[in-house]
Amino acid sequence: MQIKPGHIYNTDKSKLVLIIDKLKNNRFKFVPLIKNSSQGLLIEELKASAIIKEVSAINSAEIKTEVLKLDYGRLDEILRQLVKYDAGIYFQNTKEKAKSRYIPAAGKIIGESELMNMIDASLDMWLTTGRFNDKFEKELAKFLGARHALTVNSGSSANLLALSALTSHKLKNKRLRPNDEVITVAAGFPTTVNPIIQNGLIPVFIDVDLKTFGVKTDQIEESITQKTKAVFVAHTLGNPFDIDKILNICRRHNLWLIEDNCDALGSEYKGKYTGTFGHIGTMSFYPAHHITMGEGGAVVTNDAVLFDILASMRDWGRDCYCPSGKDNTCGKRFEQQHGRLPFGYDHKYVYAHPGYNFKITDWQAAIGLSQLKKLPDFIKKRQTNFALLKSEFKKFEKYFILPEATKKSNPSWFGFWLTLKENVNFSKKELVDFLEKNGIGTRNLFAGNILRQPVFVDDEIKIRIRNSGILISSDLKEEHYALLPNTDAIMKRSFWIGLWPRISESEIKYISSKINEFI
Repeated sequence: MQIKPGHIYNTDKSKLVLIIDKLKNNRFKFVPLIKNSSQGLLIEELKASAIIKEVSAINSAEIKTEVLKLDYGRLDEILRQLVKYDAGIYFQNTKEKAKSRYIPAAGKIIGESELMNMIDASLDMWLTTGRFNDKFEKELAKFLGARHALTVNSGSSANLLALSALTSHKLKNKRLRPNDEVITVAAGFPTTVNPIIQNGLIPVFIDVDLKTFGVKTDQIEESITQKTKAVFVAHTLGNPFDIDKILNICRRHNLWLIEDNCDALGSEYKGKYTGTFGHIGTMSFYPAHHITMGEGGAVVTNDAVLFDILASMRDWGRDCYCPSGKDNTCGKRFEQQHGRLPFGYDHKYVYAHPGYNFKITDWQAAIGLSQLKKLPDFIKKRQTNFALLKSEFKKFEKYFILPEATKKSNPSWFGFWLTLKENVNFSKKELVDFLEKNGIGTRNLFAGNILRQPVFVDDEIKIRIRNSGILISSDLKEEHYALLPNTDAIMKRSFWIGLWPRISESEIKYISSKINEFI
């Protein structure tokens, strides 16, 4: 009798062993024997496996002499290949869907490589930050050219962590204290502004440019007072703000600079990636962004002191820097004095900051690691699509203010914005309604003018606008909003459409044709 793939045989051997076939050219071929209920062992052939290309017929008599147990590492590798092989078949047969007629403004591109990484992370059963997270942090820092990268569970958490770090007692007289002021903008995403309020600080709002959507740098200096300690602004929709000018202002006035880089991963300014110029940069890996891990984000810095503070605050505020699952990395776990605790108090339970738990799972990091390898291609496609849209929309300049890249920059665009000129004979709502009905996704510039949102109108939040004195948000009048005319213009007349990598040239031409039809 011969043993053949797919046949079930009874044997008293261990549940999982390997038959080694030495019959052909002395090359080892591994055939896994998998327990199949109570019927014995099933020999399966793995046609697509990296380990097995074919299974030769093996005489049953050889089982007794040729069965060997593998070391755990090799066994683990082969079992993972088995699981991945089945998952690959599933993915190839169920996940290739027909493309939707709707053209979304943003979206994710994930595939088989992400699935395989997710499987590996799941089989590790480590769950919290582990080997995939360690590698992702190193690879992200390497890509950006930053010294340190630290993952968190969202871009919003990254922003909160970044600003909170600047309140640390370890920064001494440089720390931010309650009622200190932070310069920012009202035209953007709320979680750039929220951390300022959440830390008991006062946001100082300045206006933006209608062509670049970047902060108006000439308004920064007029807004600085003795209480001003930081600048916290975003590279809006991927377009860098004027980094040279802002860095110069921050250096002269001894201000912290946080770059909200959540919309701009891969954008460059003078050949260097954004997010690495300021004291801290933040990233988001939400599905709509340049890369994704489902939910996730990161902070990056070149400052060792800030990195230690960020790591402490991310991990409950603890003083210990041992990674999860590790103890006594410093060798002094029970040999130190901390605060007014008893000497030798367990360092794993010593807390230096009011912190959070912003860690991600290793499963998320596994997805991000696969995505990071694709990022250069994603960036190129976004830039190509921007150029196509800009070319197509040149003929509509009578009606729209079109986006312009900041000088000395090479944006990794997040979206393509359109601002209606004041004299057009149609409204933003009419155009957006038309586009949506024709399968073209649109988005506002997030909160528009955040000062007009219920969070400010219905609450009593201390703010300043440009060089004004302290104002209470619920008391703002039109004369106050008028200090930010471009912010209001964006709220009323701007929206953006997608250019993410899955959007094709034919879809861009379709979008252009529909705009032309509407006009």
